[in-house]
Amino acid sequence: MTLPHSYGMALMLTILTMLCWGSWANVLKIAKGWRFELLYYDYSIGVALGAALAGLTFGTWGSDGVRFMDDLARAGNVNILCGFLGGVIFNLSNILVVGAVAVAGMGVAFPIGVGLALVVGVIWNYIVNPQGNPWLLFAGVALIVGAIVVDAIAYRAHAVSRSAAGDKADAAAKRAATWKGIRLSVVGGILMGMFYPLVEIGKTGEKGLGPYAVGFVFGLGVLVSVFGYNLYFMRFPIEGPRLRFGDYLRGNWWVHFLGIAGGMAWMTGSLANFVAASAPRALQVGPAISYAIGQGSTMVGALWGVLVWREFAGGGARVSRLLVLMFALFLTGLGVVSIAPLYAAR
Repeated sequence: MTLPHSYGMALMLTILTMLCWGSWANVLKIAKGWRFELLYYDYSIGVALGAALAGLTFGTWGSDGVRFMDDLARAGNVNILCGFLGGVIFNLSNILVVGAVAVAGMGVAFPIGVGLALVVGVIWNYIVNPQGNPWLLFAGVALIVGAIVVDAIAYRAHAVSRSAAGDKADAAAKRAATWKGIRLSVVGGILMGMFYPLVEIGKTGEKGLGPYAVGFVFGLGVLVSVFGYNLYFMRFPIEGPRLRFGDYLRGNWWVHFLGIAGGMAWMTGSLANFVAASAPRALQVGPAISYAIGQGSTMVGALWGVLVWREFAGGGARVSRLLVLMFALFLTGLGVVSIAPLYAAR
């Protein structure tokens, strides 16, 4: 397999994670009129396909550790189960966050859902595999929590400003959708913070999986579980009328392509993160730091929502100031987390 051998290369992989995790949900915006429950079937196919392709290429090339197929053959049952369960738990959390994107926009779902996932995941990952300076790591997390709070305040201020402008019916509907999105994001974010430590446990021990093999097992967990989760959410949808599987079959090639592309983009970011976390211990990267930097996807998603999809349009000067503060807190927090490996106790 191929692994990074410098902190700079590992950092580049976490930045790739940040871009992929923060951008893939744009396919939901592009596929206008195509329900997220239907898109999610193709998304799950894309996740599993991306993991398989990476395993057969980067997981097989190079001389770092065990080759992809050999890695799967020698892995312990408990390790495989942990990687698979990581995919199952992630899938439920991601469906909830994607549902929040559908009802309230990327500007709500990403800062709150993914931000909470960052907090839960960093703490648990550090317990499982402590690397980096803990004071810097958790100071950065505290700043990110502050950014999440500011984002929620900005949305409340946005709803109030819309109401004051006279568009009360629209403001009331927007406020209801926002709070629904916040609730979905909170539950999804907490669950999302739990999947990565399971992946890390799947990599530990004498029969632990390598990053490419655990990514493949994880992708299978996503693909298998989607049929249970999605059938439920199609029958009891987060928003809109009920759906049938026949509705999925009536989609055109473009919406199916978007879903698969979104899944492959997300998996590219995930594998980049798994690989960065598997860098030699001397680099002091580890899962807590690689996961935390990768979750800068929160700001990437928020930037898409603010700048491209105009989700805060008409909010006024106060909302703009709050958004600037949110981005400043989040970027500062990520910066503090990113230097934690450089000041680790050796």
